Amino acid sequence: MVRSANSIRATAIGASAIILWSSLALLTTLAKGLPPFEILGLSFTAAFIFSTGFLLIAKRAPLIAWKQSLSVWALGVGGLFGYHFCYFLALGTAPAAEANLINYLWPLLIVLFSSFLPGERLRWFHVAGAALGLMGAALLMIKPDQLGFDPRFAIGYGAAVAAAVIWAGYSVLNRRFAHVPTASVSGFCGLVAMLAFICHISFEQTVTPSTGQILATLAMGAGPVGAAFFLWDYGTKHGRIQVLGTLAYFTPLISTLLLIAAGKAIISPQLSLACALIIIGALVAGHELLFKRKT
Repeated sequence: MVRSANSIRATAIGASAIILWSSLALLTTLAKGLPPFEILGLSFTAAFIFSTGFLLIAKRAPLIAWKQSLSVWALGVGGLFGYHFCYFLALGTAPAAEANLINYLWPLLIVLFSSFLPGERLRWFHVAGAALGLMGAALLMIKPDQLGFDPRFAIGYGAAVAAAVIWAGYSVLNRRFAHVPTASVSGFCGLVAMLAFICHISFEQTVTPSTGQILATLAMGAGPVGAAFFLWDYGTKHGRIQVLGTLAYFTPLISTLLLIAAGKAIISPQLSLACALIIIGALVAGHELLFKRKT
């Protein structure tokens, strides 16, 4: 099947979100000390303000972009907020290594769920590439003696599974709303910010952010918790979703490399092997898009 230039372009745009998400771990360390939902509320508020301002500058009426059906809002807000809620619950009730590993089933689930989309064909190399990526991500996030799924943390593990399913489901179902403009994501960001602050007030103690923490949350709102969701929205609606799913495993890899560059992590043989697995997985899953000649 010949892939159009538009599909390749949309896939590249969606993949740009992965690069932005990779900066989230480093920015989170800079915002350390703030409760999770407070960070989420502040960063999504920044994303809402930045994106709405951009629409106004571009002379695109935000209210028109936000005038969507209930199903569109349910998917957008449910995907963005539902994922983060379950992810924070998982990290709060289960060991971080296991919770993160379970959470990173979402790229593989995207590949598998894509088989239910009209016009999409799931091939063996899509699954193989995503599986290799998952193995690489596992090497990045755990040590051989770390992994041990304790039944006492069943709630946390379940929340991590829910987070993976929600994000994969959101990413795949988004294709069914390809007619909805990506600008609508700005409205989702605003509502997610409100829900995050409600959870913050209900479950957390407010911490007055320092100047550095404010700058970190603003950077999140501009990048990994802002522009990234717009790029991902466009990519999942118009790009090669199986390839995007596999490329998502570059997120923990690039994130680790950024932490190393910032002096917050070290290079290891385990990192090298993880890097090789993720790159090979991406090449396997995307070889048809990357190397097949058009006819």
